[in-house]
Formats: sequence, C-alpha cells, structure tokens
Amino acid sequence: MLSSIIDAFKVPELRNKILFTLAILALYRFGAYVPVPGIPFNEFANQFTESGGVSMTMLDLFTGGALSNFSVFSLGIMPYITASIIMQLMQGVIPAVGRWAKEGETGRRRITQVTRYLTLGLGLINAIGYLLLFKSPAYGVQFSTDVPPILTDIMVVFTLVAGTAFIMWMGELITQRGVGNGMSLIIFVSIVSRVPSAIYSSITESSADMGMSIAITLLIVLVVLACIPAIIFVERAQRRIPVNYAKRVQGRKMMGGQSTYIPLKVNAAGVIPIIFASCLIYFPAQLAALFNVEWLTFAADAISTGWVNWILTAVLIVFFAYFYTSMVFNPDETADNLRKQGGFIPGVRPGSATVHYIKNVLHRVTLPGGIFIAVIAVVPTIIFFFTGNQLVQAFGGTSILIMIGVALDTMNKVESQLKMHNYDGFFK
Repeated sequence: MLSSIIDAFKVPELRNKILFTLAILALYRFGAYVPVPGIPFNEFANQFTESGGVSMTMLDLFTGGALSNFSVFSLGIMPYITASIIMQLMQGVIPAVGRWAKEGETGRRRITQVTRYLTLGLGLINAIGYLLLFKSPAYGVQFSTDVPPILTDIMVVFTLVAGTAFIMWMGELITQRGVGNGMSLIIFVSIVSRVPSAIYSSITESSADMGMSIAITLLIVLVVLACIPAIIFVERAQRRIPVNYAKRVQGRKMMGGQSTYIPLKVNAAGVIPIIFASCLIYFPAQLAALFNVEWLTFAADAISTGWVNWILTAVLIVFFAYFYTSMVFNPDETADNLRKQGGFIPGVRPGSATVHYIKNVLHRVTLPGGIFIAVIAVVPTIIFFFTGNQLVQAFGGTSILIMIGVALDTMNKVESQLKMHNYDGFFK
C-alpha cells in the first residue's frame, strides 16, 4: 500500500491530479466554516444543537458540519444528488431524455446541463426553506446586518445557492482533472470530517464514567474495523460468466478460439443506492424546513428514525441497486457485442437466449448484494436508536459503505493510472 502511494507520486501526471484533488477538497472544507453574512456564529451553533431533530442531524452529517455552522456550503451536495436522481428516473419515463442517454457525449452534455439547472432550482427551494426555518420561533435566528431585512434574506438565499453552485463546480473539476468521482469524494470528506467530533462526543457526553465511555468507544471502533474486510470482499466480489470465441480466418491468420469471461459485480451499483436512498429519505426534512408545518416536521422525523426509517431505507437501497445496475449494464448490448465478435456462452444459444441468461444471472447476483448493503446500512441505525451514541451515527452503515465504496473506487482509478505507467497497483 505504502509503496503504491509512493509510486503514485513518482508519476508527474498522477501526482498533479492527486494534489489538485486534495487542494479542491481542502477548499471545500474551508468553505464549511465560512458563515453566511450576518449570522451570529456561536449562538446559531448552540441553538442548532438544542433544536435540531434527527433529520437535521443527519443532514448536517452529509454536509460535514456546514449546516450546523450555517456556512456558505450549508446545502452541501444534496441538491445535485437529488437532481441526478430525478434525471436518472426521467431517462426511463421521458423518451427524449432516454434518447439523450444513448447519444454518446452530446447526449451526456445535455443531461449534465439540465442537471445543473435543476440543481440550482432545488438549491433555491432549499435555501428559502432553511431561511424560513432558522428564522422561525424554533431557532429564532436574528441576522445582524445594517441593511433592511428583505435585502438580508435575499443575500442569505443568494449566498446559499451560490455555495451549492460552487460545490457542484468543484465536484466536476475533480472528476475532470483530478482523481476519482468528485461528488462522491465531497460526500466522503464530509462524513470523515465528522468522525473526530463524534469520537469526542462518545467519550465526553456519555452518562457512564470516563473509563466505560472509552471502552464503549473502542468497542465500536473495533467492530467497525472488523466489518471493513467483509464490506471490501462484497464490493470486489463478482460472478464470472465464461465466454468462448469461435475460430475464424482473417487473411493468413487464424483468429479467435480463446476463452474469457464477463465479470458481473455483486454490487455493481457501488455506493449510489445508499446515497440515493439517503437523499430521498431526508428530502421530507428539507420540505419541512421550507414549509415549517408541524405535521410535515413530525413526518420528517418519523421517516428519519425508527422502524419506518429502517424498512424504507432497506427497500430503497435494494430498489436502487437493481435500478442503477440496469442503467450501467445493458444485457442486450452485451449479447449483441458478443455476437458481432463471434463470442458465445457455452451451452447458451446466441441472441435472445443469451440476453435472457445474462439478465437472470445479473438479477441473482444483484439481490444478495443489495440485501447485504441494506443490512449494513440499517443495523447501525437500529443500534443508534437504542443507544443514542453519536459515534454509532457517524460510523453508521451508510457512512461506512460510502467511505469504503468511494475509497475503493478512487484506489481503482489510481491503480489503473499506475498500471499505465508500468507500476504495480494497490490490489496486487
């Protein structure tokens, strides 16, 4: 591992990408501590701790503490992820958007452009919602500025929307010029940044004595470390479908005749189902912030914790595991490519039979993968519900899966770059 990291910095192109990524992520973390104009920083942080419900606490986790600081990055990456979910769903509902997805680079540019505009629209709605919520009697925030209140409100909303646009731009920069998926890395950094404070809270805010608190904290950390190998195993597990190629003559050479395989990952969707499910579950909390209605706030908190949250999270994760896998892997296209290249699956007829076989195998491997990540995501939430330990929440299944998934994805991208320059990768 250490030698691979050293090798990565020996390659100038890869070194520049890594340093660029780290610089952008550092800028993002800096922005999480820059408050919006006129906010009483310390008073707001204390009021947020006292008044924020479970849903707001989880939203704060995904913003890396930016929401509890009411910083310029308070909206985080959530509006962009919600917009991405909407665009993914629209591809299967609206024919025009579905055609864009099949038009290659031109179509992807159109989808990206619409996603950006949709992100700004959702960011505007969220910004207004947070402003109304924090000015309500529940929080009672008074902005100390020398301009009329209406101008202060406009300035706060504009700052929050601009912060969302800036985060989106930083994420796209990392994806284009850095290492890994920018949006995923931003969520990764947000979650990791809350771990030290969660460890401190677990030790100091427990009702048990100091020794017992430290023992409980160490036990949680050890359990998490023990779960990591199992999660990595499932993340890298794959079902290999054997493929043979018929021999054919091209010119004076005999081509084909070799055997290979189609790798189908058990968790082909990666961390996307968890991120999508989390965004949908905490979307009612954003609506509650917008409309400030008592029953909506109650519903948001009910969905954010308890048995409703556990069942809903599990169902959504399994659903998005199937949904996103169907988006990234097309059995019809795979079968067609095999036919064109003279390949076939032993014992399976080319054509529709091959498509049907691949779909069946894909469904069989996706189900256990979806159930596994659903269990990992839900069980720590149940433990937190009964214990209230902040470290369990920070080290929750959703957080762990996102951190490990993003880390593995980034390491795979670095590894591919290393192998291009004749170095061994992380996974030897």
